Amino acid sequence: MHKDIDEILIPRAELEARVKALGEQISADYAGRTVTLVGVLKGCVLFMSDLAKCITVDTRMDFMMLSSYSGAHSTGVVRILLDLKESIEDCDVLIVEDIVDSGLTMEYMLQNLKTRRPRSVEICSLLEKPSRRKTTVPVKYSGFTIPDKFVVGYGLDYNGIYRNLPYIGVMKESAIERK
Repeated sequence: MHKDIDEILIPRAELEARVKALGEQISADYAGRTVTLVGVLKGCVLFMSDLAKCITVDTRMDFMMLSSYSGAHSTGVVRILLDLKESIEDCDVLIVEDIVDSGLTMEYMLQNLKTRRPRSVEICSLLEKPSRRKTTVPVKYSGFTIPDKFVVGYGLDYNGIYRNLPYIGVMKESAIERK
């Protein structure tokens, strides 16, 4: 375990099993169709890569980068830093997100993508933190519901580091303060 991690909240084996189950559910729901995975960078990368390998229907992949965070705190202002490269008109879109926290970023993204006339738009989030929710967003595929703790690993970061940890870990308060 990394020195800045207080506890391992979700170990690697649990992540792998849940991602496999999500892939199976998505494959069943999109049977006979092509699903366009829209990953929310940068946190989605490890999750989306593993998830895509567990999906058996045809997939396309594209990415967006949005930001509402500075360090460990949300600013409340959502900005698009990188937009989709391809049109999603008449596509079945599945947003792949690392964590839905307040829901504000995801609400903004949903509204934005719906203006592009996709056939459907659903959300797949590895983690949900309902205690921090400020708006209701319809997460169809949810990996884990977690408590209100600051987590890193498996794509989630703190100031750009810890993404490569193979588990979801809770950051030590002292590590957050000193970074």
